[in-house]
Amino acid sequence: MKVDYIIVGLGLAGLAFVEELLEAKKTFVVFENNSQTSSLVAGGVYNPVILKRFSPVWNAREQLAVALPFYEKLETKFKTQFDKKFVIKKVFKSVGDQNNWFSAFDKPKVAPFLEATLDTQKYKGVLENYQYGNVKEAGRIDTLHLIETYRSYLKENGWILFEQFKHSEITFNQNAIQYKDIKASKILFAEGFGVKENPYFKDLPLEEVKGESIIIHAPALKIDFILKSTLFVMPLGGEMYKVGATFNHKDKTSNPSEEGKQELVENLKKVIDVPYTIVDQTAGIRPAVKDRRPLVGIHQEYRNLAILNGLGTRGVMIAPTVAKELFNHIEREGELDAETDIKRFL
Repeated sequence: MKVDYIIVGLGLAGLAFVEELLEAKKTFVVFENNSQTSSLVAGGVYNPVILKRFSPVWNAREQLAVALPFYEKLETKFKTQFDKKFVIKKVFKSVGDQNNWFSAFDKPKVAPFLEATLDTQKYKGVLENYQYGNVKEAGRIDTLHLIETYRSYLKENGWILFEQFKHSEITFNQNAIQYKDIKASKILFAEGFGVKENPYFKDLPLEEVKGESIIIHAPALKIDFILKSTLFVMPLGGEMYKVGATFNHKDKTSNPSEEGKQELVENLKKVIDVPYTIVDQTAGIRPAVKDRRPLVGIHQEYRNLAILNGLGTRGVMIAPTVAKELFNHIEREGELDAETDIKRFL
């Protein structure tokens, strides 16, 4: 088999890059072995504001301008919904929270995403001693539905292999790469935390942060927005809600834990006051970088190897932009953003 690209990994990063290849009529094959667990269990929320500090998400406006049309195009392509618009209601626990909220209106990159009027309404099932600030232009991408749909699409077209990619079997031959019986011009690694086993990029400072969420059935909880406190509570439909997420820097397994569940249950007690049943628990490893910027670029020595990784908790916003930038860099010699280029660590 001869292709332009081998793609290793089908999380949000790999998927977004494949879309660039299809648009440019490039040939490719994807290797997928589920190392991108963060994409499969992610909440999928896109939110332009860092609510802990009421500060702007990095390049939020620019990322949304690329991401929202990207997901809309995929919805048209597959005739299904991936993007659900939501207001995010930030719980104010103190007068200080409210003051910080109103101070954020002096920040030109934050103010357009905030509603000036506080929400004092009481919502059934939510503890009553709260006021809320509303974040606009937010929502949720159903990442599990998206990736499963895309995986089936690639399978139908013979563009995906469900097997472990073995880095040791790469051989370099002039301007081409041989991998088993596949000859390719380039390889893109979008492996998520699986990059730790990649001898070409394993020295990049990628951290593994475990995140866990629970799905609850709560018939008496009546909210049609994302509730954000120490955790988020997000409607899934059918009286089901996703609650998350934990951040664990020590546990490197992708298995749900009793410790993670109890942390979520204890925090949920502070937000809702209605009975619920836990119907599922998910866990995944987020690939994160200390400076909270993705890892994007080309290997310094092996120029036909590239990486797209480290999207962190905001992958649904970032992935379409960085995939486009990397493709333009590889194929058209476009400039990479200095904040994401892996050269910053070399």
